[in-house]
Amino acid sequence: MTSGEVRAALRIAVVGGSLGGLTAALLLRDLGHDVDVYERSSAELKERGAGIGFLEASYRYLADRAGLSLDHIAIATDHIRYLRRDGSLRYEAVQSYRFSSWTTVYRHLLACWGSDRYHLGADMTGFDQTDDEVTVHFAGSPPVRCDLLVCADGVSSTARSQLVPDAGPAYAGYVAWRGTVAEAELPAATAARFGDAITYYVLADSHILVYPIPGADGSLEPGRRLLNFVWYRNYLAGDDLDDLMTGADGVRREISLPPGSVRAEHMAEARAVASARLPEPMAEVVNAVADPFVQVIYDIEVSRMAFGRVCLIGDAAFAVRPHAAAGTAKAAADGWALASALADTGTDVPAALARWEPGQLDLGGRLLERTRRIGSRSQVDNSWDPADPELIFGLEGPGASSGRPGRS
Repeated sequence: MTSGEVRAALRIAVVGGSLGGLTAALLLRDLGHDVDVYERSSAELKERGAGIGFLEASYRYLADRAGLSLDHIAIATDHIRYLRRDGSLRYEAVQSYRFSSWTTVYRHLLACWGSDRYHLGADMTGFDQTDDEVTVHFAGSPPVRCDLLVCADGVSSTARSQLVPDAGPAYAGYVAWRGTVAEAELPAATAARFGDAITYYVLADSHILVYPIPGADGSLEPGRRLLNFVWYRNYLAGDDLDDLMTGADGVRREISLPPGSVRAEHMAEARAVASARLPEPMAEVVNAVADPFVQVIYDIEVSRMAFGRVCLIGDAAFAVRPHAAAGTAKAAADGWALASALADTGTDVPAALARWEPGQLDLGGRLLERTRRIGSRSQVDNSWDPADPELIFGLEGPGASSGRPGRS
């Protein structure tokens, strides 16, 4: 064991096998507990979200416990840049960030976990609990009994809908068009333009950012990497959003349109607007992406995260806008804090959750409010100031990314 001794092993079920669920499962297993991960997908998860800002809470397990070098799983950039419409430099500041890809981080976390107790096709339909245990129900499978149920089942959380039914997603008024393109598929000058920085362009009621991430094979070598773009665009709730989110197959999606699903007319409109309104190098990136996808931006806020022997972590509790690059870090921080609380209380699960909950409610609430303020500046108020320190990425505040209990 790599952390404090426990008096007896708890039976723990983690529902949701993405980055937050895997991090929590690894930490709880390291304490000596008996942990299983249940993922609703019938196959190992595929690319989600493309690039991610790699804050300390997100990489802490891989660096501290798995011993991986950050230089092998993430790209370091050293500047923030803003362009003018003509492509010239509007603003530049020295700022160190790390960027990785969802796929790269997932592969490494899953390799740490292994496949034996990573149960695919496990779609949780609900659960019951007594003072002594939780019974988790799955579609088409026998129930599972455990001492602690950790729900990391994301924005569309089944657990949250059962525990906090009034805490559903609230549409923020805009979506993110996202996509990646290999550096090698772009003109060399364009690829070089975005290779060492995160680069922004701010236009009326919108903004876009471009940054480098590992290649599809995890490569970090310039020329073999990907460029990731995220373009925030406003769509009115109702017919406007419904039309966008109805894919080429006629199905209306609530959370995201996967690559290849955006209808031809919306793809043509986005490419035309990119060519007409974005700096030429950014338009080249957007228009070079064969199959961009669309992610609806939601706010989700809960008043509770602990319920006897059940808890909500990550997006199952607070879903925050991406503007602080801290959603993945927040999910990981929930797991680190949970492991710390269990290490202190041993097998007393309700006591551990009671100790854990206040800090995570505070962290999620503060991050949500901050990302709301940032989003409003570009999408509503048009008051985005590149020099505003609040725009610096961070979990606990601008530039604060540890997620370590007791650190700010």
